[in-house]
Amino acid sequence: MILIAGPYRSGTGDDPAKLAANVAAMEAFALPMFRAGHVPVVGEWLALPLCGLAGSTRAGDAPFDEIFHPIAERLLDHCDGVLRVGGPSQGADQMVASAVRRGLAVYHRLDDIPGCASDAAAR
Repeated sequence: MILIAGPYRSGTGDDPAKLAANVAAMEAFALPMFRAGHVPVVGEWLALPLCGLAGSTRAGDAPFDEIFHPIAERLLDHCDGVLRVGGPSQGADQMVASAVRRGLAVYHRLDDIPGCASDAAAR
């Protein structure tokens, strides 16, 4: 299982369309990873529904902060590595640092993941 970590809120001003675009950018890496035999996971797939259930109405409110990064940290306990994608992101960099502390593999390109070939959609 490999966590795909990239910007979510960075540079968006919390605009919903830009947040969704950032999730889509991370998701673009999931299918090539799956086809190579890995289980890709984007933390937002788990965090965002839970944030909603907890009553979050916007990124950065109390329920969001309670869940968003902590669930990714818990998820890392079950991952073999992290693929760091996209531009600047304190949260994604935090996931990389946590992966390093856990001794997990950290990848910066899809091609670096065993069995993965370049995919133009994930660039």
